[in-house]
Amino acid sequence: MQTIFARRSIRQYTDQPVPRPLIEQVLTAAVWAASSHNRQPWRFAVVTDAAIKQRLAEAMGAQLRRDLAADGVDEAVIARDAERSYARITGAPAVIMVCLTMRDMDTYADQRRSLLEQHMAVQSTAMAGMNLLLAAHDVGLGACWMCAPLFCSDVARAVLELPEDWQPQGLVTLGYPAEIREKTRRPLEESVLWR
Repeated sequence: MQTIFARRSIRQYTDQPVPRPLIEQVLTAAVWAASSHNRQPWRFAVVTDAAIKQRLAEAMGAQLRRDLAADGVDEAVIARDAERSYARITGAPAVIMVCLTMRDMDTYADQRRSLLEQHMAVQSTAMAGMNLLLAAHDVGLGACWMCAPLFCSDVARAVLELPEDWQPQGLVTLGYPAEIREKTRRPLEESVLWR
């Protein structure tokens, strides 16, 4: 419970590299998440190479700029959002692209059940992501889940040369914390309906 209550989304990190065994420990916790049908649809691309992180941040930022410009967003706001995203990605010693694959999930002839199966894979992958975040905190690392890859999955897939069936779901930045964050939660009664 202490790990759950103490974990926060950390966005600033020291320059200290994260040792591979520690990343593997965090990923091991991730793959022990619950999953629909026990199919374990999650996949992880770990990036510690600064040049690849930079290319990924630039490509994702370019897509963000195009999308926001098409929405008519003010250029100053666009620049600020793109710069913030770039700094978060390149400032982390490691980033982990959390993906899903439908390869081992059930297939159906109808669209309704196919869509539900996709939702089940998304939920399973998100649970692995939460395990990853909790494990990172537990071993003294900071981490933050970024949903941005959902808006530029083709870009992320191309830069990281992911297998065709890997669908980017989130990007986790990972490193030793260089900030302390405090957050609260709404009272439990605002989120629960008892019957």
